[in-house]
Amino acid sequence: MQHILGQVRRCVEDYHMIEAGDKVAVGVSGGKDSLLTLTALARLRDFYPLPFQVEAITLETGTPGMSFDAVAELCRELEVPYTRIHVPVYQIVFEERKEKNPCSLCAKLRRGSLNTALTERGIHKIALGHHYDDAIETLLMNLLFEGRIGCFQPVTYLDRTGITQIRPLLYCREDDIRRTVERLRLPVVHNPCPANGSTRRQEVKDLIHQLEGRYPDIKQKLFGSLQRYPLYGWNLEQQER
Repeated sequence: MQHILGQVRRCVEDYHMIEAGDKVAVGVSGGKDSLLTLTALARLRDFYPLPFQVEAITLETGTPGMSFDAVAELCRELEVPYTRIHVPVYQIVFEERKEKNPCSLCAKLRRGSLNTALTERGIHKIALGHHYDDAIETLLMNLLFEGRIGCFQPVTYLDRTGITQIRPLLYCREDDIRRTVERLRLPVVHNPCPANGSTRRQEVKDLIHQLEGRYPDIKQKLFGSLQRYPLYGWNLEQQER
C-alpha cells in the first residue's frame, strides 16, 4: 500500500489534482480500481499537506447479484461518508432496450446520474479509478477504432456541470492494483454484467498482452508518449509552468 500511496501522491501533485478545502467524491462501482482509489485517498487525506475531505458514492444499477453492504462497512472503517443511489440502468439497457452494444448507453446513463447526484450534494470534484493500463488501452482504442490520437485527461473540467474529474491512480499499474487489493482484502463486488469481458477494451487488452511478449517495455513507451505528445492536460512540463 505504501508503494501505491507514493504513486498516488506523485500523480496528485504532478497534475495539481487536489486543492486545500476540496471535498472529493469517489465513484465506487465495487471493482478493484474504485475500491483502491477510495482507500488510497482516505489514507492520503490523513497526512497530505493540503486538507481535503473524501466521500464515496455508488450507483446501484439494478444488476442482479450485486450487493454493496461490504463496501458500506469499508467506508465506516475508513471514516468516509457513503451514499448509495438506485438507478435502473440494467433494466433500461438490457431488459427494455436490449442493446447489442450496451456499454455506451450504460456509461451515458451512469455518468448523467452521477453528475446529478454530485450537484445535489454540492460536490464539484470526483475521483475516478482509471489507471496506467487504462490510459494505454484508451490510447490504442482511439487509434485503432477511431483513427485518432487521444485519451482521457488526468484532470478533466466539465463546464456544463462545473464538475472536475481527477484520476489519481494513473501512475499505478493494474497488476500492482490487483495485488494490493488482494493483500488488503478489499470487498470487491463481482460484476455479472452480460457484456463484461466481451468488449473492444478487452480485445485491446489482449493485443497489448501479446505485444509484450516481443516488446517488454511497450507499456512504458506508450504511456510516456502520452506525457510527451502535445495532448491537452497531459504534458508534465506545462503543468510545472
